[in-house]
Amino acid sequence: MTAELVRGQNHPLSRARFGIRISAGAPVVAGAVLGNVDGRAPGDEGVAHPGAPTLPGIEVSRQAAADHRLAVDLAAVPEAVHRVSVLLALPSGAGGPLRFGGLTAPAAAVTGLDGTEIARYTLTGLDTESAVVALELYRRQDAWKVRAVGQGYAGGLAELFTDLGVPRADELAGGIQEAVARGAARSVAAPPRPADGDRIRRAPAPAAGTDQPGPVSRAVTEPAAPRSAHPYEAPSPGPAPVSGGPGEYPNEGGTTGAVQPPADGSGPIDYTHPNRRHAMPPPPPPQAPPVPPGSPAPPIAGDAAGWSLNERLYNQVWGMFEDLARTTAAYRSAVDFADSRMEKELDQILADPRSRLGSVGDAAREAARAERAQLVDQAAAALDRDLVQLTAEAEVVEPALPPAYARWDNPVWHGYRVPTEPPMALRLGDLHLPERPALRIPLLVRLPLERGMWIDSGAEPGGGFFLDATDMRQRAMETAVAVAARMLAAHPAGEVAVHVIDPAGSAARPLAPLVRAGVLADPPAAGAAGVRQILGQLAQRVDLVQMALRGGAADALPPDLDTAQHLLIVNDFPHGFDDRAVTALRYLADEGPSVGVHLLMVAARQDATAYGPLLHPLWRSLMRLTPVPDDHLADPWVGHAWTYEPSLVPPGSQVLDHVLTQVVSARTKIR
Repeated sequence: MTAELVRGQNHPLSRARFGIRISAGAPVVAGAVLGNVDGRAPGDEGVAHPGAPTLPGIEVSRQAAADHRLAVDLAAVPEAVHRVSVLLALPSGAGGPLRFGGLTAPAAAVTGLDGTEIARYTLTGLDTESAVVALELYRRQDAWKVRAVGQGYAGGLAELFTDLGVPRADELAGGIQEAVARGAARSVAAPPRPADGDRIRRAPAPAAGTDQPGPVSRAVTEPAAPRSAHPYEAPSPGPAPVSGGPGEYPNEGGTTGAVQPPADGSGPIDYTHPNRRHAMPPPPPPQAPPVPPGSPAPPIAGDAAGWSLNERLYNQVWGMFEDLARTTAAYRSAVDFADSRMEKELDQILADPRSRLGSVGDAAREAARAERAQLVDQAAAALDRDLVQLTAEAEVVEPALPPAYARWDNPVWHGYRVPTEPPMALRLGDLHLPERPALRIPLLVRLPLERGMWIDSGAEPGGGFFLDATDMRQRAMETAVAVAARMLAAHPAGEVAVHVIDPAGSAARPLAPLVRAGVLADPPAAGAAGVRQILGQLAQRVDLVQMALRGGAADALPPDLDTAQHLLIVNDFPHGFDDRAVTALRYLADEGPSVGVHLLMVAARQDATAYGPLLHPLWRSLMRLTPVPDDHLADPWVGHAWTYEPSLVPPGSQVLDHVLTQVVSARTKIR
């Protein structure tokens, strides 16, 4: 039975060898891009196109045609390849490139070697696009799946290749169009049904590795419906197509045609996979025990690609996040389709006076509702299947996380020791969707931080919380203390210095654990004079380091300069800040992260209205978090509104004191 896919939906592939049949209303160019764990191509040698139609495990047509058949042998795909993006493009003509919106919607079908359809996806909704990623074959827990993508690009092949990380995208796109125009070769015929042991013929090509260059940030690594570079703030109601890589997970760099951050602030953060070169090959991921044929592989912690266990766990968390986003999108899309189909059928019934009344009309309405219920039940069954798998994976992964990724109630903290190397990322909380609130995905932010954070003490209480303004500010400061303690605990001794500005001394109770442990670089600054002093010290440090780096004279820095990263916690902004202090704060927010000075503000934005638009750039430059559950974050693929919950120490727990004691003890030993 053929699986009819909707955008974002996936389907398991039970066989390694199959074909992909493309049908379009006009000649199109078909191709494929091999991607690494980040979903990025290591180079143009990882692109199969009419000018170079053969890659290990992939063979595409040599010319533009209305119908194509691509040959795929996943067993022959290099181990370093984790994604195969199947693309379509319209050839350029004398009158300029065509647009898919003027053609019959193309369709892509995965077929067996005998031509039997396994899964089918019709690419609806295209308009001005002249290139599109139709399908994606991706590796998940040692198994392959196909995902319906349908991500279009009005900029054509050049924009598509740029989004997939292909170098010299413009040059490659031009070369493909020239090869198509020349008709250099004929298209590949559909492969005959092979005998056992046959392999797809292919030309040798260098294997792509995880150490190949790739995007460092500004994407979420994985692609598809929306591909981008980081997460964004939740978009306004309505469809939110994105073209590049969670929501007001704030804004840290340019996006690739994705959802734009709202005008009131908070943009995207860096949530991308690492791209590093190493001399030694990565250790093999842990192997799952054998399972009976036909049964899903049991989840195991750290089975993603990576050079270390921490990197594999990071990538695995990211994969879980993407899978939950996409499977939920497929379910919601199916429900919307069922609703619209029922409404259309009911409208047709009402439009016909003969069937509007009486038993005929009642039967037709009942049939429409029954059909809608059947479609919804099918979608719910697929969602439940995927959620069961993801829940089982989360139950295995959560206990295996290192301290930097773990919740404060994870037993890993009881055996905590100060690390000797900084972590890849830091956990700031959890994300979940209303379809399965109990399934939590860790919100990990890459280190070193590339933007400051803002804990919104004016956020509306949610999730059953009933707090007045004073309690909300206290809880926001507790959230800031938990983040600061995690920063201290995740780094080697002495690599992070924490400063606090508390103009009115209102945060004495939440700050007590940091003050009691003695981990602050100096006492909390109070009053206008204290605010000016600490801002001046940090601004001077930023100036010195920037001048040394720009002048290539890093060795000329004063010998007493503290080389640690600095985290400045600002409570109750803008109370105690004059115009000069506000200017200094904005300078630290803009220039500090590049030289290791990071800002963590606890503030209610409405309290700063007296400054007018002056502070709008400041809010937009910070990653907004909330001290209570709030659905202000959006993923980079389909734009779901995710509920964010901060990572707080459980009431009555002594874990924070234990961790801070270890930090102070390690500092004492190195002095």
